[in-house]
Formats: sequence, structure tokens, C-alpha cells
Amino acid sequence: MATTKKVTQVKSDKPKASGGTSGRVFTPTPEHKSQATTRRILAFVCWIVAIAAEVGAIFQVLRFATKRLIPALDPFVLIIILIVVDVILAIVGSMCWKKANRLDPPSERNKALFITQSELGVLMTAIAFIPLIVLIFMSKDIKGKQKGILGGIAVVAFLVAGFASADYSPVSQEQYAAETSIVNAFTGKDEVYWTKSGTKYHLYDNCYTINTDKTDEIFTGTVADAHADKNITELCKICESNARKDPEMPASQLTDEQINAILEHATAAVQ
Repeated sequence: MATTKKVTQVKSDKPKASGGTSGRVFTPTPEHKSQATTRRILAFVCWIVAIAAEVGAIFQVLRFATKRLIPALDPFVLIIILIVVDVILAIVGSMCWKKANRLDPPSERNKALFITQSELGVLMTAIAFIPLIVLIFMSKDIKGKQKGILGGIAVVAFLVAGFASADYSPVSQEQYAAETSIVNAFTGKDEVYWTKSGTKYHLYDNCYTINTDKTDEIFTGTVADAHADKNITELCKICESNARKDPEMPASQLTDEQINAILEHATAAVQ
């Protein structure tokens, strides 16, 4: 029985599961690639402006007792304003970067490059804050309570931006390819379903776990679309079990040993 919920197609084009001569194990669609490029450009623009705000704050710290950057504005207040601008732009840049990685993930073949690309937001946040924090606490012109307040605000801002910038579940080309191969093995096509509040993608749009009173709309697309939309990485176990028994699904033609071999191979590909 089909679902009675509204089903929205997220995207109609399909990514390539194999990169062929490109050396990629997963190639995003041209649309996803374009969106990722745009977000990466926006991320760098935000980070550059954030670092510019830091430079302005550093300049003001260095000349705290002699000259104001903006004559009409107290240097203490101006530094706080620049720190606030810094933290906002650092976070926005990192959000754009993480979204870009969902659309066009890096490869895990080179672990150092994978970690760098996945956590670039944390690195850029560190660049945008640590020099300023060090300078504030080393300054001889900022004294007593003012130094404590400015230093404390800068440290808190850095920690907030750092935690917000970190990618706690980074994705990779290998992961996308592995998950896509699992879905293909069960259903014969790269198509899954998910909801706005869900944490799993499904093989059936009528799975009872997403056909509840709380669900108004079900989204459908590829595994890559599910990642890009909500970073959903887990397959519904109920759908997996049903697909093994469903005579209309390719999985029903496979033995448990064959399915387990597919799952083990896919898991090994991202470890």
C-alpha cells in the first residue's frame, strides 16, 4: 500500500557511483558540484572578512592607549563589536563549508587531506581568533578588568565558533559510494525516502515509521540527496528487513550470506 503523505522529489538527476578515469569513487551531479563551489566561495569570503575584523581588533589592541580606530567610538566597545562580527562570520563560513562537503564530499584516500577539508572551518576559526586572544592577554595597555572582559569574550567567542565549525560526522566519497551500493543491492536503484525530522533514510515510502501523524511530507531522492538535505546516513532497519523478504525487491533473490557480504564490503570501504 502506497503512502498517503505528500511525496516531494528532491532531485531527478543521479550522481555517478564511480568516477571512472577521474579516480573518484563517487562523483556528484553537476548541480550539486555547482552548489558546493558556490558555498565554498561564500565560506572563504566570510572567513576573509572575519580575519579582517580580527586584524581591525588587533590594530585597536596595539594602539589601545594612543589612537582610536574610529575616533567617535570607545576602543573597548569597538573591540567587542569586532569580536562579535568575527564569530558570526566564522560560523556562517563554516556552515557553508560543511554544506559544501555534503554536496561534494572529499575522499578518504589521503587521511590528512580528508581531515583538513572536513575540519577546515575549525582551522579558519582558530586563525580568526587565536592571534587576537594572545595579543589581548599580552597587551600592556589594556589593564585589569578591561583585559579580563575582552579576553573572556574573545575566548568564549572562539569556543562557540570552534564547536559550531567542527564537523562531528564528516562524509566522504567512499561513504557515499558504499551506502549507494547497499541501497542498489536491496532495491536495484538509488532511491530513498526521508522526512524533515527523521534520522534515517528508507527504502519504502510507506514505511510505518515515517507515516505517522507527525509527518506531513516525505522527501525522495538519492542517497547523496539525503546527505545533502539532512546529512542522514543510516538505513532504516525495518525497511532493510522488509526488502529482504519482498519478492519485488532484488534483495529477495539474494541469500543472507550474499547480503551480509555486500554489507561487509561496503563497511570496509569506509574504514
